[in-house]
Amino acid sequence: MLDEFKNEPFTDFSVAENAEAMRQAIEQVKSELGREYPIVINGEKIALEKKFESINPAEKSQVVGRFSEGDTDAENLVNRAIDAATEAFKAWQFVPAEERAEYLFKAAKIIRERKHYFSAWMIFEVGKTWAEADGDTAEAIDFLEFYGREMIRWAGEQPITTIKGEDNRFEYIPLGVGAIIPPWNFPLAIMCGMTSAAVVAGNTVVLKPSSDSPTIAAKFVEVLEEVGLPKGVVNFITGSAATGEAMVTHPKTRFISFTGSKQVGLHINEEAAKTRKGQIWIKRVVAEMGGKDAIVVADDADLDSAATGVVQAAFGFQGQKCSACSRLIVDEKVHDRLMEKVVELTKQIKIGKPTEADTNMGAVINKRAFDNTLSYINKGVEEGGKILMGGVGDNSQGFYIEPTIIDNVEPKSTLEQEEVFAPVLAVIKAKDFEHALEIANDTEFGLTGAVYSEDEEKLEKARREFHVGNLYLNRKCTGALVGVHPFGGFNMSGTDSKAGGREYLLQFMQGKSVAKKIGAPKTESKEVLNEADTSAKAF
Repeated sequence: MLDEFKNEPFTDFSVAENAEAMRQAIEQVKSELGREYPIVINGEKIALEKKFESINPAEKSQVVGRFSEGDTDAENLVNRAIDAATEAFKAWQFVPAEERAEYLFKAAKIIRERKHYFSAWMIFEVGKTWAEADGDTAEAIDFLEFYGREMIRWAGEQPITTIKGEDNRFEYIPLGVGAIIPPWNFPLAIMCGMTSAAVVAGNTVVLKPSSDSPTIAAKFVEVLEEVGLPKGVVNFITGSAATGEAMVTHPKTRFISFTGSKQVGLHINEEAAKTRKGQIWIKRVVAEMGGKDAIVVADDADLDSAATGVVQAAFGFQGQKCSACSRLIVDEKVHDRLMEKVVELTKQIKIGKPTEADTNMGAVINKRAFDNTLSYINKGVEEGGKILMGGVGDNSQGFYIEPTIIDNVEPKSTLEQEEVFAPVLAVIKAKDFEHALEIANDTEFGLTGAVYSEDEEKLEKARREFHVGNLYLNRKCTGALVGVHPFGGFNMSGTDSKAGGREYLLQFMQGKSVAKKIGAPKTESKEVLNEADTSAKAF
């Protein structure tokens, strides 16, 4: 019998032994940088002539991995991959849930044993600090353990109303072939969670990672091969927009699981809604998109605690989280005192190479993000904002931008409304708590939010009125834990899929009701008519 699910503990790097283990992992990964990784379709390794490189954003001259550019032959590759997944689905859908879950548990065991190795890849490929990378790896393990257990639960007997004379059962069956399109910012955890959830539910998939983080996905695919996952259940393609488009529009694609920007998510939703020739189903879209998350600080809040939460949520992983605090909405009565604390804490952030243990903040993901962030900072100043600190960047070696705080940002301004996805914090003054909640809700997004207050009435008001999928009271708005904080947002933040929650797997399955009449005697024609009449009252 399985143990009860428990979150994977984070590593304490203040322990010398743990720190040394991470240094050794970093050295190991460094020796493996620059290798070439193939496309994998039905277990076959495929190399295309045209390649692209994944680079280290903190040291842009350093190549992390080389990959085949699927866009050069996107239609053919996607056809092959979906055909392979379709064929594999014929058998995989009938593999008992316990057996499917066992593959996840075996993968979790391997990643747990090589935890620092996987974390080190994220340090190089996406610029995560030791702590951020360790948290990402722990979350990947959590997804594997949690979804495995959840599938076993969903495969069990489901509660339905009993009726005399019938044996009724309700079960969940898989959808079919899915397109998995994960983001680069949680390149192991989210990618692993999206893929494993679909697979353990009995589906087969085509996985296309972000072009900014394909190496980590390739390493995960190697783990799936190591645990003996049948060929064709997970097919791995690297490429860019054309490859993703072919996956989304293919008539045999049954569902699309996507995490990324609002713009791309809406495009996927639109394309998925179109029925292509040969398509016999309505495609399902599971979308986790952006956020413009706010921390509200009331006039009675513990300002030290609030300042700490704001800085951690705004600048952790360079603000490159959909849950990051990009807006600080503070009661004007405590604004000055709070900002003194926030600025002082921000000054203590050490920017540097993420391979170093004491680095708190590294580089943003690529040049586009670097240029885009500086453009937003300039726009914020043009619209009346005042830079309290930061505001500059240096891309001579990597894409580094200083943690930036912009005060006096007006509600409805560009910086207050649009997702920046970078270490930029917009500070907005509110007249009072009610005004602060109005500002917080006045956005097209609804992902995460936090409120700091010592007043239970204010906290209760926030519970009722703060329209976000994940609300945190007197704590930061980042750091959702699998099983503890099911994650997903409202409005333009996506389909509120609640990753890491008990209902998440239902999005990759469909319900089937089976009724069997038992001990049925011969009936007179009148009784048959009466039965038909009764049935007609329902369906």
